[in-house]
Amino acid sequence: MMGEETQKIKKTKREIFLEQQAKALEESIKKNDKKTARQRILELVDPGSFQEFDIFVSHRCYEFGLENKRPLGDGVVTGIATIHSYPVACFSQDFSCFGGSLGAAHARKICKIMDYALKNKIPVIGINDSGGARIQEGVESLAGYADIFYRNVACSGVIPQISLIMGPCAGGAVYSPAITDFIFMTDKTSYMFVTGPDVIKTVTHEEVTKEELGGAATHSQKSGVAHFECPTEEACFDKVRELFLFIGNVEKKEESHFLQMKAKNLDSPTRKNEKLKSFIPENSRIPYEMRELILEIVDNKHFCEVSSGFAQNIICGFAFMGGIKIGIVANSPKALAGVLDIDASVKAARFVRFCDAFNIALLTLVDVPGFLPGTQQEYGGIIRHGAKLLYAFAEATVAKITLITRKAYGGAYDVMSSKHIGADINLAYPTAEIAVMGAEGAVNILYRQKLKDILENKTSTTREELVQEYEQKFSNPYLAAQLGYLDEIILPEETRAKIIVHLQRLQNKSVELPKRKHGNIPL
Repeated sequence: MMGEETQKIKKTKREIFLEQQAKALEESIKKNDKKTARQRILELVDPGSFQEFDIFVSHRCYEFGLENKRPLGDGVVTGIATIHSYPVACFSQDFSCFGGSLGAAHARKICKIMDYALKNKIPVIGINDSGGARIQEGVESLAGYADIFYRNVACSGVIPQISLIMGPCAGGAVYSPAITDFIFMTDKTSYMFVTGPDVIKTVTHEEVTKEELGGAATHSQKSGVAHFECPTEEACFDKVRELFLFIGNVEKKEESHFLQMKAKNLDSPTRKNEKLKSFIPENSRIPYEMRELILEIVDNKHFCEVSSGFAQNIICGFAFMGGIKIGIVANSPKALAGVLDIDASVKAARFVRFCDAFNIALLTLVDVPGFLPGTQQEYGGIIRHGAKLLYAFAEATVAKITLITRKAYGGAYDVMSSKHIGADINLAYPTAEIAVMGAEGAVNILYRQKLKDILENKTSTTREELVQEYEQKFSNPYLAAQLGYLDEIILPEETRAKIIVHLQRLQNKSVELPKRKHGNIPL
């Protein structure tokens, strides 16, 4: 009898799989050749590692004819697998089943896999491709979304959460991805919006397409909602796997995989950065590509940038240095001269908080002329948003190393992980300029009478001489070093070796935090 039951289960599972694959494949061909829910998981995870949960679950709704439509699995594939041998929990919505809409059973499957991930401290990945709440199930669908949101919050800062938007994601469905740590979108096939183009046209009379309103380019370049924009689903899976090199090891244990990766790292920790000897332009008005500096100092020139299309005046991303994983925050002189504005502050603050939550050391590369002035920034709340970055750096207890490559002016010097807000090691190049403001602006304030005399030819001193005098006195790193605000002034070619030594020494850093429920970051 047991043999017969086993055969029956095997046959049923096979029939379910083949039937759903056939239907999903047919639907996919109609919908821009999208992959099926299972295909997506199998392409993402390590071969042969996927273990599916709840294949026999079906809905319990008996209204609007649904009593005659009870597909097993209820429109979502869930289970556990590995990526780069790191364990992961995942779910993938099936658009071919009720349009991937979320009902009570569908939501319970997702909640179950999230609970599993939280209990076992493993990352969770959600592949979203859904028409939204299942209208036939009424408030149970809304309750299902809220149950998921609640778990997103419970998981936040405990396990990494990743959302892949592989189709439409509208209304309440967008808030679960919004709470997660990283959102991936694919060009021309994925959309996110609270209200669609038709509703907007009715209410505000604006004409807008789905792509313009909530496409991958919109959210990765304008709104900042999406962190990665990918041309295809295959490229998206590759990018997720690349990200997993840095965030897959939640507990930060020295696992055999991590040790093997370190052993294979042929990039010497003591490698000199000869390219950087003359890399920073002598003229502080000339921009340079900060990403080139980053690639020069990290292991094997591998830098995984996050939100590369949004707030380009600041760079955030992951790398290894000497086999130690780090998060990098850097001003970009090529975009708005590297100033801090609203978008840059929020982007960097969120990234810093992620790194701190998961014990990833922070390297901050500073070349910042200050905060962006203007009414648009002030009315938009630059004070509040800039304070988020200040709060994030001050709150972080991971190892924090800061290198000033050139400008560090005004309040932006303080905010960019200065010694005063808790950085462990603060370094600077000899080219660093640490001051309240640039020499030109400072001369205008400090020497008003002398400038007036120069214009009236009452003195032989020139404006250029006053600027040079200020630069010699203040626009250098030596005064800060004398005060102990800098630990060392280093040569550019020493950058990699110096930072790796400090990272190694800081690996056992421990901070005793004051007892409190939580801080009140200026949201």
